[in-house]
Amino acid sequence: MSEDEYLLHNYKIESGKGDFDKKELNDYIKQKPNKRIIFWRFYLSLYNLSSPEKENGFNNWLRRIGEPPAVYDEDLMLKSTEQLTLHMRNKGFYEAEVSDTTLYRKRRARVVYRVSPSEPYRIRDITYFFEDATLSHMVLADTTSNKFRAGELFDVDVLQEERVRIETILRDSGYYAFNRDFVYYEVDSALNTHQVDITLGIRNFPNTNRRGKTVHTDHPVYTIRDVHMMTDFNAMTFAKNSDEETLQRDTLVYDSVYLVYSGKPNIRPAMVTQKNYIIPGSLYDASDVNRTYRNLSSLSAFRMVDIRFREVDSEEPQLDCDVLVAPATRQSYTVKVEGTNSAGNIGAAANVSYRHRNLFGGSEQFDLTFMGAIENIRPTGEESDTAYTGPNIMQEFGVEARLRIPQFLLPVKTDQFIRKYNPQTNIRLSYNYQKRPDYIRTMANASFGYDWKGNEKLMHRVYPFEASLILTPYKRDDFQDWLEGKYLYYSYEPHLIIDTRYSLIWSNQKLLKNQSFQDLRLNLEGAGNLLYAGFSAFASDPGDNNYQILGVDFAQYVKADIDFRSYIFLYEDISLVLRGFAGVGYAYANSNAMPFEKQYFSGGANSIRAWQVKDLGPGSYNDPEESAYPNQTGDVKLEVNMEYRFKLFWKLEAAFFLDAGNIWSLSSEDDRVGAGFEFNRFYREIAVGTGVGTRAVFSFLIFRFDLGIPLRSPYAIEGSNWLPGNSGISGKDLTFNIAIGYPF
Repeated sequence: MSEDEYLLHNYKIESGKGDFDKKELNDYIKQKPNKRIIFWRFYLSLYNLSSPEKENGFNNWLRRIGEPPAVYDEDLMLKSTEQLTLHMRNKGFYEAEVSDTTLYRKRRARVVYRVSPSEPYRIRDITYFFEDATLSHMVLADTTSNKFRAGELFDVDVLQEERVRIETILRDSGYYAFNRDFVYYEVDSALNTHQVDITLGIRNFPNTNRRGKTVHTDHPVYTIRDVHMMTDFNAMTFAKNSDEETLQRDTLVYDSVYLVYSGKPNIRPAMVTQKNYIIPGSLYDASDVNRTYRNLSSLSAFRMVDIRFREVDSEEPQLDCDVLVAPATRQSYTVKVEGTNSAGNIGAAANVSYRHRNLFGGSEQFDLTFMGAIENIRPTGEESDTAYTGPNIMQEFGVEARLRIPQFLLPVKTDQFIRKYNPQTNIRLSYNYQKRPDYIRTMANASFGYDWKGNEKLMHRVYPFEASLILTPYKRDDFQDWLEGKYLYYSYEPHLIIDTRYSLIWSNQKLLKNQSFQDLRLNLEGAGNLLYAGFSAFASDPGDNNYQILGVDFAQYVKADIDFRSYIFLYEDISLVLRGFAGVGYAYANSNAMPFEKQYFSGGANSIRAWQVKDLGPGSYNDPEESAYPNQTGDVKLEVNMEYRFKLFWKLEAAFFLDAGNIWSLSSEDDRVGAGFEFNRFYREIAVGTGVGTRAVFSFLIFRFDLGIPLRSPYAIEGSNWLPGNSGISGKDLTFNIAIGYPF
């Protein structure tokens, strides 16, 4: 900056009381100060590191990733004042006054905008005028949905919303050629009473007669004549010669839809027609076009969908529809290799996945994944003093098969449900073998369930059946001795889980837009209740033992949790993410404890990052001599997280985070001291951690590294539980987390 220039330090908007959104005023400020990360103008600092006299690669790079100084511009300040005034008038405050003041100090400028709204104008009366009288009953059929009413503020933005609403109503009722430009307003404010009368009118449709003269007629109502669906569309080939391309194809009529293809159809006709909402003989409906687009785009067999309409030269307004669908690559495979760091144990893992996107010709997606992992387990506690001298190596191998079918597998006809909700059936089979120095565990799982969209924001998932068989064919003698008499003993006994679960997922995120949004996930799960009722009614009392199936106890429990996330975009590349999680599981009747696989744990890369995974809690329980075995799980989990994310340069991002929470046990049989959940104590056992992280963000993955720092210990220690003011924080307290993807 030159000596006569000032850096725009900040701006402030002072406004009087009024019925308007004060946050919207910020959108009309034409010059804003340099972005801050917390209180630091990081991007301006990067820019200032460059040498103005040098044009080499490094200095150009600094200027490119940085942000030039926001030099105060009086013209932009005056433009902001003008825009604020215009905005207030659009909101009905015609007599609003906006003034500005610039304060200078130490080569910095501070701007204050003062908004005096005065008395707003309100709507007194609304009149409608339709040149085409047939439109009136559709527009006026649901006046409760009108965007404005008598007595409300006169708001230009709301008037525009009403134009969009009318456009949507008519385009969903056959008016293919209608758009919002046909809707106009006449506003009479010459009443001197801060009131306006509004006339809403709709112009007729311009047409050209035989003499070439433009005449205005009633708006045409279009019906669908023919629907042609090409499921093997190739844009490049089609563009070269569409007529020749069409002649070389075969045509099949299915559900009144012409299916156009070359050779053998690449997908079953019923699969695509039941996703189609554009029905020959029906009125044109823009919403049905959007539903068809979403339904077809969701099929894994397709990579691109394009829907086009052509007006038919006929006496009555008609449309032909072409649905052009490009197939996706049918088969693919991926190989993923990664390093792992779990509780300080270094290892490596690899996955090999195969995917078929159209397995049986109905867009069924089949995934087969083989995985393997090896990890070196560090001796902890008294483990190094035991008689065992073998290698401390954990080995894990597994295979998983998933089949996603884009329809409901039910013994009833579901075509209308499929069109409306776009459901999917999921089938999953998996097997996992885990060998640790102290035990061997095998897990086999099978599940069957459905998911469907309730609306654009809501997703339902129901799994009426899921079965898991967990066996521990080997336990080392010293591990078996350690388990004897402990509450954790039940978690390592062979058990069978047959459960039912339901998940609700709600999100108001808009695709491809960095706008603030929220995300809510609710999970409900129950297991063993019907089995227990059946055994209780027809089987003999097992006495002190539990009911069994094939010699294995079956689990009985209920579980529920909720996960809420709020993503707040402060700037395009700076955001604040807030998360809250609460969950509880309770075992009863045929189970002495929640299955180990269904219990909650805390710590790790996606939880409280100042502690390693399963290294925190439950409650104030802390026994370092027993930390050699995974004992730190619980039935209750409470957690809150806050993360401040910002871009550094290139593909690198950084974050500051703050995590708090813990887990607890509900069972009265739990022998871990301090593990139980008690209302008069649990808040004193909240662990708090903070830290910093870096992320490499690529289009195909996000590689994350977080450094966690404990602030508050949940354990009973002498003095304050806040470590910085008590025992301090040393290097051994730091926790390093390496992961793929964002934590939430």
